[in-house]
Amino acid sequence: MGKSLGLYLHIPFCRSKCDYCDFYSLAGQDDRMDDYQKALLRHIVETAPRAKRQVINSVYIGGGTPTWYGEKRLLELLGTVKKKFNLAKNVEITLEANPDSVDLKTLRHLRRAGVNRLSMGMQSACDNELISVHRPHSFAQTEAAVEAARAAKIKNLNLDLIYGLPGQTGESWRKSVEAALTMNPEHLSCYGLTVEEGTPLAQWVARGERLPDDDEQAERYLWTVDRLAQAGYEQYEVSNFSKTGCQSRHNLKYWMGRPYIGIGAAAHSDFGGCRYSFVRDIERYIRGVMGDERILDEMNEIPQRERGSEYLMLRLRTTHGIEEWEYRREYYMNFDPIAVKLAEYEQRGWAVRAGRRWHFTPKGFLLSNRLIGELLELQEVETLANTLEKIRGGQLPKQDGKA
Repeated sequence: MGKSLGLYLHIPFCRSKCDYCDFYSLAGQDDRMDDYQKALLRHIVETAPRAKRQVINSVYIGGGTPTWYGEKRLLELLGTVKKKFNLAKNVEITLEANPDSVDLKTLRHLRRAGVNRLSMGMQSACDNELISVHRPHSFAQTEAAVEAARAAKIKNLNLDLIYGLPGQTGESWRKSVEAALTMNPEHLSCYGLTVEEGTPLAQWVARGERLPDDDEQAERYLWTVDRLAQAGYEQYEVSNFSKTGCQSRHNLKYWMGRPYIGIGAAAHSDFGGCRYSFVRDIERYIRGVMGDERILDEMNEIPQRERGSEYLMLRLRTTHGIEEWEYRREYYMNFDPIAVKLAEYEQRGWAVRAGRRWHFTPKGFLLSNRLIGELLELQEVETLANTLEKIRGGQLPKQDGKA
């Protein structure tokens, strides 16, 4: 990817809020769309000069439900992005969508404006499962939306699916996967349901309602990896599968530690050696951009040591994985303790070495939070040992007031 840059635009509006959703999204505030649009456009114009020397090869419009935002606003956003940023000729422009908020005419206009990838929230092929988490669409609407996308000549389509939904069985999950394969998308994202604190789903679980347990979710995950491989989809990240050449550039920006700029309320960025985010409040965001109120929520410079931790944490989510000399060269850290631990994981069927690179197996991905935590602990011990060695060798600078 070289020095190419990603651009993310956050649209926080939704028709309704799904029970499991913890993203910054808002239902019932459509009357704030016009003011938000004005702020978003101004923010784009103000931000673009910071990236004038870089090529944008990925634009991602996420939410929320961007297709609920309206065709006119989306076309205006795309026009401003094209005018103000230096877009690559082969830029990937992704638009998130729900099946109930797209139609052929709108998709044709958006495709002509540059949208060449659609990411649609199918989630399930079983209407009872969709209803259980208050999804605003039926499976029939998903089928119609996919048909409209193809008629609009959108050639890169992702479908999101969730395993572990209330009432879901192994059989109904397999039915959903097979239904998605019938629609022949270029990309599939298959996520395990996560119960996020403060969501209606968390309240539902607290009342004693049952969800598929960890063993059931693991079984569905491993079946999915095998089934999608048979269908020609390569797993390139824990939850993501694609046909050849159809990996999501936007997602890879995150997992490979590449720079990206986020614009909009609650948007995150990793740019210029800093990671920062904007306030999760559209009123504060609008007032700040249009006036002089602070919109920056958090901002941190990321030292090289922390980047080394992120290298392990993020790249081990991918099948690209990590490599010894890449690690030594970029972060000046000893790889030997990590190699020993990875060899142990290999013996257990959790990791595999392909050439000089290590990555987790599907069984390893299921345990990735634990395994990556163990590797980070080893890294911390190694960093501390290096620091002590420098102190003994007199390589560290003296502190003020100390001889």
